[in-house]
Amino acid sequence: MKSFDYVRPASIPEAVSAASAPGAAYLAAGTNLLDLMKGGVSRPDRLVDVTHLPGLDRIEPLADGGVRIGALVRNADLAHDAAFAKAYPAVAEALLSGASAQLRNAATVGGNLLQRTRCAYFYDVASACNRRAPGTGCDARQGENRLHAVLGWSDACIATHPSDFCVPLVALDAVVEIEGKGGRRNVKLEDLYRLPADAPEWETVLEPGDLIVALKLPGDASDFAAHARYLKVRERTSYAFAVVSAAACLRLERGNIAEARIALGGVAAKPWRAHEAEKVLAGGAPNGETFRRAAEAALAGAKPSGDNQFKIELARRIVVRALSLAASGTPERIPALPASPFSSVPGALHDA
Repeated sequence: MKSFDYVRPASIPEAVSAASAPGAAYLAAGTNLLDLMKGGVSRPDRLVDVTHLPGLDRIEPLADGGVRIGALVRNADLAHDAAFAKAYPAVAEALLSGASAQLRNAATVGGNLLQRTRCAYFYDVASACNRRAPGTGCDARQGENRLHAVLGWSDACIATHPSDFCVPLVALDAVVEIEGKGGRRNVKLEDLYRLPADAPEWETVLEPGDLIVALKLPGDASDFAAHARYLKVRERTSYAFAVVSAAACLRLERGNIAEARIALGGVAAKPWRAHEAEKVLAGGAPNGETFRRAAEAALAGAKPSGDNQFKIELARRIVVRALSLAASGTPERIPALPASPFSSVPGALHDA
C-alpha cells in the first residue's frame, strides 16, 4: 500500500480544508476505500478521518415530517431503527439486503452513497479502465460483461453502481447535504451521480473537499409506506451485489394508483429513476397489465453493452414483480430474506 498522511480534524470546516488538497480522500468506516487502497486501485496522498466529527451520527426528524440522517450513521443502526423502518420500509429492506451483517455494522450512510463500482476490470490494475485510469480504454467492452450496464452506458465505460440503499432513496427523492469550500448546499441524490459519457472518472458532482454531512428524506416520502418494496436478484442469495434490482413505491386511492415511484439498480452507473414508468402508472389500476406497460417504459431506452441482453428482460420482470409486491402491501415486518424473490411473505419474518 502506498504511504499516506493521516489527518483527524476536529470540525467539519477543518475536514473540508484538509480534504481540499490534491490527492486527499475522506475515511469513515473504510469498508470500500481500504480494499481499493490494498489493491492499488486508489492511491490517496492523504486520508482525512471524519469518524470523530461531532453531530454526524444522528437520525433526526425534520419540520416537514421527513428525516435527516447523519453521514456517520451506521447502515445497521438505520435499518433497525423502528420508526425509520416503519416510515421508509423499502429503504430498510434494501439496507438489510446488502453486504453482510458485519459490514452493515461498520459501514456508514455517507460511505454507502459513494461506494465505487464492483467492475472486475476497475479492480484489476493490469486491465484498461477509463474510470480508474482515464484514456486507457475499457477492457470490459470485449471482456466478461454479462453483469454490466444496459442503461446510460457509453463506449468509455459500462460499469454499474453497486448500492442497494441508493435505489429506493432515489425513488423517494432523497437529498444529500454537502459541506464544501463554498459553504453548505443540498443536491438531489439522483443528481449526485454522473453517467460516464466520455469522462467516466468523474463519478459524482462533488468538488475537491466536498463532504456529505447528511442524507434527507422529504415528508411526503412516508406517504408510500403502506405499499413499498425493494426486490433484488443476485447470483446467490447472500452478500452479493444485484444483477438487477427495483424499488417500487405506490400510493393508492380508491383502488387506483394515485402516485408511483420506481427506481432500478444494477442497470447503470447510477441508481436509475424510471420517470416514464411512473407516468404510465399514475391513475391506472394496480394490475398486471398496467405493471407490464410500466416495465416496458422503464426499459424503453435499454440496450446491451455486451453479453447482457438478458438483463433487459430480467429488469422488466423485476419491475413487474416489485410493483405486484408493493400493490399487495408492505409486510408488517422485514422478510427473513430481505428483498429476495425467494422470501416468503407471510412466512419466517423478523423485526426490523
